Amino acid sequence: MSSEISVGSVGWTTTPAVREHLERAELDSLQLWWQAANYLSAGQIYLMDNPLLREPLRPEHVKPRLLGHWGTTPGLNFVYAHLNRAIRARDLDMMYVIGPGHGGPGLVAAAWLEGTYSEVYPDVAQDCDGLRRLVTQFSFPGGIPSHVAPETPGSIHEGGELGYSLSHAYGAAFDNPDLIVACVVGDGEAETGPLATSWHANKFLDPATDGAVLPILHLNGYKIANPAVLARIPDDELLSLLRGYGYEPYLVSGAVPEAMHHLFAATLDRCLDEISSIHRRARRDGWTQRPRWPMIVLRTPKGWTGPGTVDGKRVEGSWRSHQVPISDPRGDPEHLRQLEAWLRSYDPDALFDDDGAPVQRIKDQNPTGTRRMSANPHANGGLLLRALRLPDFRDYAVPVEEPGASTGEATRVLGGFLRDVMRRNADARNFRVFAPDENNSNRLNAILDATARTWVADTEPDDDALAPDGRVMEILSEHTCQGWLEGYVLTGRHGFFSCYEAFAHIVDSMVNQHAKWLKVAAGLAWRPPIASLNYLLTSHVWRQDHNGFSHQDPGFIDHVVNKKAEVVRVYLPPDANTLLSVADHCLRSRDYINVVVAGKQPAPQYLDMDAAVVHCTRGIGIWDWASNDQGGDPDVVLGCAGDVPTMEVLAAVDLLRDHFPDLRMRVVNVVDLMRLQDEREHPHGLSDAEFDSLFTRDRPVIFNYHGYPWLIHRLTYRRHNHDNIHVRGYKEEGTTTTPFDMCVLNQIDRFNLAIDVIDRVPRLGPSAAYAREALQAKLIEHRHHVSTHGEDMPEVRDWTWRAR
Repeated sequence: MSSEISVGSVGWTTTPAVREHLERAELDSLQLWWQAANYLSAGQIYLMDNPLLREPLRPEHVKPRLLGHWGTTPGLNFVYAHLNRAIRARDLDMMYVIGPGHGGPGLVAAAWLEGTYSEVYPDVAQDCDGLRRLVTQFSFPGGIPSHVAPETPGSIHEGGELGYSLSHAYGAAFDNPDLIVACVVGDGEAETGPLATSWHANKFLDPATDGAVLPILHLNGYKIANPAVLARIPDDELLSLLRGYGYEPYLVSGAVPEAMHHLFAATLDRCLDEISSIHRRARRDGWTQRPRWPMIVLRTPKGWTGPGTVDGKRVEGSWRSHQVPISDPRGDPEHLRQLEAWLRSYDPDALFDDDGAPVQRIKDQNPTGTRRMSANPHANGGLLLRALRLPDFRDYAVPVEEPGASTGEATRVLGGFLRDVMRRNADARNFRVFAPDENNSNRLNAILDATARTWVADTEPDDDALAPDGRVMEILSEHTCQGWLEGYVLTGRHGFFSCYEAFAHIVDSMVNQHAKWLKVAAGLAWRPPIASLNYLLTSHVWRQDHNGFSHQDPGFIDHVVNKKAEVVRVYLPPDANTLLSVADHCLRSRDYINVVVAGKQPAPQYLDMDAAVVHCTRGIGIWDWASNDQGGDPDVVLGCAGDVPTMEVLAAVDLLRDHFPDLRMRVVNVVDLMRLQDEREHPHGLSDAEFDSLFTRDRPVIFNYHGYPWLIHRLTYRRHNHDNIHVRGYKEEGTTTTPFDMCVLNQIDRFNLAIDVIDRVPRLGPSAAYAREALQAKLIEHRHHVSTHGEDMPEVRDWTWRAR
């Protein structure tokens, strides 16, 4: 049974009958550190001058715009103070992840008290001038955000969007056997779907080889304006819920600081003892059962130690303390008086010396060196990053004697490469693959020859490839996979995420946050590059004919392209050898979000490995073997990006050659989608001269694209020949049907493409009428055939490229 440790039994009522766990001097020092952190947190929200209140507070000392979040911060500072005590006492390697990201002033305050902030930012020194800069910069133009951000030492979790703290924490703990990640989950955050699922991450944590996560569910009762659900259900119901998730929860509840210090210290020590025991049994004694990991439920008032009432209304212990509890100290003399009284209640003269530095008793509470959570190298993963040992991807090449003459399954070939990446890095334990129950479906089965799926829960005899130390992370939650991957990569390792294309959208917001993190981190010299986020989107729109309309959506590309050009890369390799080349490049890259789209079904193979490497290095190029405009200008350019659109372009070229032997056609294939953009907009963008040499300045361009066609127009709108670029792509036409019928429904098929060429090449004119009629007849024949036989016409199903 778990323990409930509380001060009093109702609301914030407390009793003095609390067993003392701390020595008096230790208790007083803890209280002093907490006071300092709370003072600095409030000061960051309010002050732009007079940071130590060495003179009476005046309106001009207060920021004109008050931004920030006080309500959650004192609880976060309280936990931080106690974690520091445990780190010093036990020499722990510990990180701090906070879900309430708007508790940013607390983590900035802690980093400054620990000295890390001044080491990273020397102009924010531990003196009066540095302290003035510290408080002024918070939520101030040209300063730092109100939430935990890349600028905050010790952080891997921005927290601007709620729901991902626990999955990030577990991602950090995987393969870090000596690391303990203390993760504070806010009670508002706990209402999100991603957070609710991520409690199950404890079924994937191997106590023999991984670190530990200590969840701390912080119940302060309120969100912005509403009660928090988990704070308003009975304690027995809450504890039953958490036990059902597989945890051993300990409840610490109260509001009297001295009593709460004793109670929390005792509970934290008990939890750390249990974690140590779990690791010892697994590593020394060979214990293989899934442990029941400890966690803490911390119930404290929202806005703890802040003003009790403002304007006659309750603030501490209320939703009114969520952001800025005293709203107008510059304009309201009573508010100014109340703010000064609140700040002085922390006794700043006892916290800081004459120079503005923390007094020695506070400094003595900090761990030293990299044991400081704000200086833990795991929270700055580029410091720990080791390059992967990669096999030569050329060794996995699919033989291609003639373009289009053979078939292959691109992602199955990739699986063999990733299998050996896994093997080569087994000792380093710095590479994992992630998928929402789709690794095998995405044809990456070969990876399971090198490792199992991670699984610490119960097993049955006919289960396939499950083991506690497996390195294939599968849970049917895209959010959790994404969070694990981000936590893993941000702490200095490498990962690969495969997903059904349509459902990558589930992590759109998480990609937003990570892209913003990368953008900001790239401007911080003290944060070295980290491994890229690598996505394989497969089971894609053009081969989701069997699952139907719900599974047909290529729009994740559009979403990613909205992010900063320095961060995003999008690749559409047309066959297995180009996929291998792209995958090798992505695994070597740093600080990017790489999106690779590739099919898993048998498909034509076009380029041998040497040609594939050249083509992928260029990112875009003319396929001379498919073109016949050598020695003159083309009548038409046929562009293509994506495996199925490429095949349909080649089939259209085949048809057009039969009908118009003298029609000069140029085929341009795009692997790196960002090559289409202007060089002024994206680092991979082509110059106008390069673009014009491929697509001409005045000839019609029929572009067959994997996704939504308007993205190509957006990428090319500045080009000289944009008015002549006509894009075919997915236009929200889909159902459960045949593969080729999906193409016809969206008019990316060979017949519609050939008709488009006829209509847009002026010299063909009326002479093409019979050919056009024949192609339209083929579309009618196709419709009749699929509705009668339930499969595509043999000439479509069995088509292969004919060399001429």
